[in-house]
Amino acid sequence: LKPVGWTSNAALQAVKRLYQAAKAGHTGSLDPLASGLLPICLGAATKLSGWLLNADKTYQFTCRLGITTATGDAEGEVVT
Repeated sequence: LKPVGWTSNAALQAVKRLYQAAKAGHTGSLDPLASGLLPICLGAATKLSGWLLNADKTYQFTCRLGITTATGDAEGEVVT
């Protein structure tokens, strides 16, 4: 799972280094503030990236209604 605070590319590069892969690609980006499954293809499997990129996806999220933050995102200080 991609942790909060990492870009999709940072996660990709970490996996690429871990497996010493010459070729790697992810099948879509997650916002740096999002955590979740980030499918990564290595080697010849990168040919599947396009198919996976166009596949159906499901998103789940948690939110708090009625608050405002100083930055307009989850990292900002709550102001109301």
